[in-house]
Amino acid sequence: MENHHYQEEGQFQRKMTSRHLFMLSLGGVIGTGLFLSSGYTISQAGPFGAILSYLVGAIVVYLVMLSLGELAVAMPVTGSFHTYATKFISPGTGFTVAWLYWICWTVALGTEFLGAGMLMGRWFPHIPAWIFAAIFATIIFGLNALSVRLFAEAEFYFSSIKVITIIIFIVLGTLAIFGVLPYEGSHKAPYFHNLTAQGLFPNGMVALVSVMLSVNYAFSGTELIGIAAGETENPKEAVPRAIHTTIGRLVIFFVLTIVVLASLLPMKEAGVTDAPFVLVFDKIGIPFAADIMNFVILTAILSAGNSGLYASSRMLWSLANEGMLSKKIVRINEHGVPMRALLLSMIGALLALFASVYAADTVFLALVSIAGFAVVAVWLSIPIAQIRFRKEFLKTHDLSELSYQTPFTPVLPYITVILLGISIIGIAWDASQRAGLYFGIPFIILCYAYHYWKFRKF
Repeated sequence: MENHHYQEEGQFQRKMTSRHLFMLSLGGVIGTGLFLSSGYTISQAGPFGAILSYLVGAIVVYLVMLSLGELAVAMPVTGSFHTYATKFISPGTGFTVAWLYWICWTVALGTEFLGAGMLMGRWFPHIPAWIFAAIFATIIFGLNALSVRLFAEAEFYFSSIKVITIIIFIVLGTLAIFGVLPYEGSHKAPYFHNLTAQGLFPNGMVALVSVMLSVNYAFSGTELIGIAAGETENPKEAVPRAIHTTIGRLVIFFVLTIVVLASLLPMKEAGVTDAPFVLVFDKIGIPFAADIMNFVILTAILSAGNSGLYASSRMLWSLANEGMLSKKIVRINEHGVPMRALLLSMIGALLALFASVYAADTVFLALVSIAGFAVVAVWLSIPIAQIRFRKEFLKTHDLSELSYQTPFTPVLPYITVILLGISIIGIAWDASQRAGLYFGIPFIILCYAYHYWKFRKF
């Protein structure tokens, strides 16, 4: 498959290495979902239930990535799963997937710029948050606009800070669990008493299913491997390596982090803190714990913003490349950057930022709900596209020609579809997330209806 359909409009540059691809996917995942939202998961599903939900989430994302791996290696194109959905499911599905994913990242970008500005308020309380938000937005735009190599290098170092912090947290937390380090409020080693203190599932199995959407959202970003495949050196080697190394480390980082948090923080205590990492570091006795984590969360936000602007601009470009948006957006400059798609994505992020400030209970609520729903909906398209791709491929080729194969096709992809379907259904049992269905499903219908009206096909 060609990387794009308009050769005269410039070319992407394959400047990312496997090192960049690995840290891009890992950094896109480790963010505020782990640093801030993990306490909510523990309070809802219980300590043991939170660990189980993250294990299931890791399995689901691994299954999704196995399907994406086959597609991305066989067809390493910028636009990734939007292009695959268009070609192997239907043009309307591809159109819908692209807009869901674009909204997901632009909403995240808006909240991240504002969040970064608010975090700076800890050190500069007299400077308005919007000034820092504007500064960070300019930095992120610059990193993406200058070259894909600069973007990838910046993401590598942003991600490294988060990874090092996670490793330190796991090591110190484990020492505190076994009594090697003192832990405030405990006169003896806590061990794993908290995990079953309230029973395995204190709020029932329904609570476990209902938190799966937030857990899946915490794992979102792994799919960036597929989007970046079109700008990666030697994708046939880099993509499979990134998939396997990323998933293994995600399980280690996420699950071990949740084990440490759930073992050291009682269920009720985890639910009332906005910063569970800060609380644990404080109780271990780490000096300036709050300032350290404030800096780490700031880098996590900037990392997510960096990845998000990259992903959303490539998705807009892919829509234009498939003839679903103006051809003007296809233009790629001499640095290998689709500047018009980048500018439009930044404008979308700024509109989301304004909505978060001035229309938090209306427009922004709808956008956030669609974004949370979008992750699972987009993931759902990947195994379906892989199943259909494999059928089409085998009509004219031999299976041995695929250098990377999704194992146990089609059984494993169908299991992936079922697990993702359960995750979507689980939204209905959580009142705080139910808006995702109320806004997400009508948005999908609207996308299909518009595509049919414009192009006369689903």
